[in-house]
Amino acid sequence: MRYYPLYADLTRKRCLVVGAGEVGRRKIGTLAACGAKEILVLDTSPPDAELQEVLALPNVVFEQRSFDEADLDGRFLVIASTSNEELNWRISRACEARDLLCNIVDQPEKCSFIVPALFTQGDLTVAISTGGASPAMARKIRKEMADTFGSEYAAALMLMSRLRPLVLELGLGSPRNGAIFRSLVESGLLEALERRDAATTADILAAHLPSELHGSIPELLDGLS
Repeated sequence: MRYYPLYADLTRKRCLVVGAGEVGRRKIGTLAACGAKEILVLDTSPPDAELQEVLALPNVVFEQRSFDEADLDGRFLVIASTSNEELNWRISRACEARDLLCNIVDQPEKCSFIVPALFTQGDLTVAISTGGASPAMARKIRKEMADTFGSEYAAALMLMSRLRPLVLELGLGSPRNGAIFRSLVESGLLEALERRDAATTADILAAHLPSELHGSIPELLDGLS
């Protein structure tokens, strides 16, 4: 089976996590970090100290009780991380009947989506999936990516996020805008940021940006080198 890669905007979405053990806590933390509107967490055990830290997040709601199908009402995404096979199947089938996105941790046959291994560097997010064949291999690849994508990528993306609205305000049109950003990406910008060479980075920007933006270069580079 091939999965359709998808990055979901959770900012106005209500999610459900059933099971708040070690894996469940990681799932809750990721959903919270991605800005889910609300994450309802269900577990029959009282929260330990580690879970209490996660529950302190403003968009997390904890209820110490068993799952009920009514908990699916109004949910966009559901994750189950329990050791109860019967419960996992029950959640999976209930989500399927309601056309809800459902992930049963480490059991792809019960899922409508699987969660890839994620590598992040600032605004850069790389998702690695083996189609459920080997999560261990996906995690190995994720660790190896740290040798390829260093902190310079985070700095470059921060720079681009600052630069993009300034370029668009010039009204040059899509072809010209695209050419500017491609030229920067293909320049020595990443290497200069990796060396924390502010002077060379400024020279590269001056060489590739329209003259109207040259006065903004010090502001664009503030805190990046």
